[in-house]
Amino acid sequence: MGGEPDGFERLWTPHRMAYIEDGKSRPKYEGTSDCPLCAKLELPDRDALVVHRGEHCYVVLNLYPYNPGHLMVCPYRHIGWYTETTDAERDEMGVLTQTAMRVLQATSGTQGFNIGMNQGAIGGAGIAEHLHQHVVPRWMGDSNFLPIIGKTKALPQLLDDTWEKVSAQWKAVAG
Repeated sequence: MGGEPDGFERLWTPHRMAYIEDGKSRPKYEGTSDCPLCAKLELPDRDALVVHRGEHCYVVLNLYPYNPGHLMVCPYRHIGWYTETTDAERDEMGVLTQTAMRVLQATSGTQGFNIGMNQGAIGGAGIAEHLHQHVVPRWMGDSNFLPIIGKTKALPQLLDDTWEKVSAQWKAVAG
């Protein structure tokens, strides 16, 4: 097949095309009435997996975590882009991200983090209409090929158990 080798191995995953096609037809969350992140604000914290409510932002466990303790820092306002945040929202997102890291280190001995935002549907945001920053705790050996080969993610802790531990530690760390 022509061309120079680039040194990369290829893992062909044609089953992922279904997600790409579904993403094209997913209805947009036009407002707070149908947005899953906005809906959490109407529920009790435990039911919504909210671990902290700040002045401009809140922190919630990801319902579909990459690892136990996978948190998201979200502004209350239904905005989709980081460039739309107010200075107060932006600043509080930073402070809450720092606190989330401290809480996760204290509760689970986290050895590292992936922190970031996917902006827009094309950028990989599952809920592109409501800004959220991921705080994913990482440990040596926490990833493997099980999600690719077996279409399964092994999570050693139930969400409710994680919520209990993280919520209690948040109160201890943040006061």
